[in-house]
Amino acid sequence: MPTSRNIISPERLAALAPGLATALPWAVALAILGYAFIAGGYLVTVMSFALIYAVFVIGLNLFMGYAGQVTFGHNAFAALGGYGSAVLTSAYGWPPIGAFAAGTMLALAVALVVGYPTLRLKGHYLAMATLAIGLIIYEIAVQWQAVTGGYMGISGIPPIGIGGFDILSDRAQLVFLALVVALATWSAMRLRASRFGRALAAIAGSEDAARALGIDVARYKLMAFLVSAAYAALAGTLFVHVVGFVSPEVFGLHMVVLAFTMLYAGGIGTAAGPLIGAVIISLLPETFRALKDYQDLAYGAGLILLLIYAPKGLASLAELLPGRRRS
Repeated sequence: MPTSRNIISPERLAALAPGLATALPWAVALAILGYAFIAGGYLVTVMSFALIYAVFVIGLNLFMGYAGQVTFGHNAFAALGGYGSAVLTSAYGWPPIGAFAAGTMLALAVALVVGYPTLRLKGHYLAMATLAIGLIIYEIAVQWQAVTGGYMGISGIPPIGIGGFDILSDRAQLVFLALVVALATWSAMRLRASRFGRALAAIAGSEDAARALGIDVARYKLMAFLVSAAYAALAGTLFVHVVGFVSPEVFGLHMVVLAFTMLYAGGIGTAAGPLIGAVIISLLPETFRALKDYQDLAYGAGLILLLIYAPKGLASLAELLPGRRRS
């Protein structure tokens, strides 16, 4: 006979439901990654690219979701980090860790130079200015053939390595990338809960109100821009060392569109949104590949249905629960 102590009341289940729904996106992402690790093969490659994009989208989420700003140019910082690391490791024999640090510093220096005047703009003016930054860096990558190789790109980039240990197998790379994403997500969550994150939330709500509270809006926007640029540079560096090759097309407008899709499908402004969005959007083309000529149609229909039934993203499904709405 079950006792009353063993029975969970409907009220208790209703109270637990929002927490379970919040944890569901994390569980789904982890389950997919675990299955990819066990299955191996092409799925490991797909998930590796998804995790690299997750790092990029985490930085994008910090600037767009937490600070409420708009940017179309973060592919520029991914290109600077990726090309910087690729050139230093392939041409000058730098270790990947040192090359990553140098590429990140280059990206941060450019972000500081362009961000200081650009972030004084608002709305679509800011969006167009950041888009121009991405286009300029793309053209430099194409035209500066002596360094970047132009459209031919740079090959022979060494794999990710720490000290004398190189991460060579696909599964080992997947585990390493998962650890990087976990650290990046934890860092973003800590930033959100800090004084810095609370200032960004105030700026996202109203810049005028934030100024009235004594928040240096320009300074905090620039800091958010720099932090998100560092995430983008890390993603660019990871990509070139995982693939072993880089060309300008990698960091073109396709990267911007795909990252935006991942951010909004996963849930902008949420902690789990970048990861779940990157995983699901990376899997959708593979899911519909069997449809052949109708693949793009099914992919588009899937995205439309997702936006209709989960307008705030998959990571925000908990808000659809009645108990969560009342809280």
